[in-house]
Amino acid sequence: MSLPPRPAPLTRAVPEGTRDVLPPEWAWREHLRTRLAGVFAAWGYRGVEVPALEFAAPDHPQSARAFKLIDTGGEVLALRSEFTTAVGRLVRARFPEGPFPLRLQYGGRLWLRTLTSELGRLREFGQVGVELIGVATPQADAELLRLGTRALETVGVRAVMEVGYPGFLDAVLEDAGLDVDARDALHDAIDRKSGADVDLLAAAHGLGAGVTATLHTLTDLYGGPEVLAQAAALARGERARAAVAHLEAVAALCEPGLLFDLGASRRYGYYTGITFRAYAEGLNQPVLGGGRYDLGGLPGAGFAIGLERLTEVTAANLPPEPELVLALDPAGADLARAAGIVAELAWTDDREALLTYCRRRGIRRWARGNTLTEVTA
Repeated sequence: MSLPPRPAPLTRAVPEGTRDVLPPEWAWREHLRTRLAGVFAAWGYRGVEVPALEFAAPDHPQSARAFKLIDTGGEVLALRSEFTTAVGRLVRARFPEGPFPLRLQYGGRLWLRTLTSELGRLREFGQVGVELIGVATPQADAELLRLGTRALETVGVRAVMEVGYPGFLDAVLEDAGLDVDARDALHDAIDRKSGADVDLLAAAHGLGAGVTATLHTLTDLYGGPEVLAQAAALARGERARAAVAHLEAVAALCEPGLLFDLGASRRYGYYTGITFRAYAEGLNQPVLGGGRYDLGGLPGAGFAIGLERLTEVTAANLPPEPELVLALDPAGADLARAAGIVAELAWTDDREALLTYCRRRGIRRWARGNTLTEVTA
């Protein structure tokens, strides 16, 4: 069974970027959420919940795109737009002394005022995820990569995990003598693998042929563990060498199959270490994404899984709906439910109305007393 086609949008039925979720998809999404939460718990990640409303702050990573509203006292509030910042606030307030490492998991809805290509057309969406806070070792990063892979496998998704290190790219650019403005301009072009833009920016900043060749090499640093050896050849400064050494240690702790994208610099200013994304067949956007960050001096790392994307990519695994019977009395309903069968109670004695309903719902049996019988006219 597959998910039913999404209904055509009605004019002004719901705000742009939001949608209704019908019963089969809702049930499957909840199944996925429950399975993932179980995996996280088995690895020691305890659940927390953070408010959907939070104080608006100009330094919030999503401040420019968050929904904002004015509280009764004049305070500017925002709808929750990402979880890492919210969980970080919770940790500082509730677990100031740890104990660290602190393993937490979360789940819930997020809202963004403006649409992004990264999130498709959704402005309201669900995520589940984990945060590993208080340590910044290769073992901690490897744990998250392994957990992300295992969680997806648990719900039937074999994904390709891509690992990057935006700080490595910036360090190589710095070692090549580029100033901050030139580095900022080149980050995006290299991340998009745009050789033409790299050439234009190199010319605009007066970079020589040797430096420009290094920039093109960075755009092609993608592949298996052999890429790390190529990266080491470019790592002249201490910061770049430390990044490669960290990635080598992480790779040694993980199962084979990791891909490395050393030209990645997505959200460079936010992440302080590795970044990673998991791609599943049939979906051109990542189903999982995460990385290492800083919580005001406290190291942290984590990842989030998009529930809408996961639901879409696993739709082929959706099991058939369980049998449904119509119970003509409470005893019949108890009988069916005791046997593991879903039972709805009849709402009327009108036999024709019940028969019509059964035909429309595909109900083949009804229950009365201690018997189950075929639906007949």
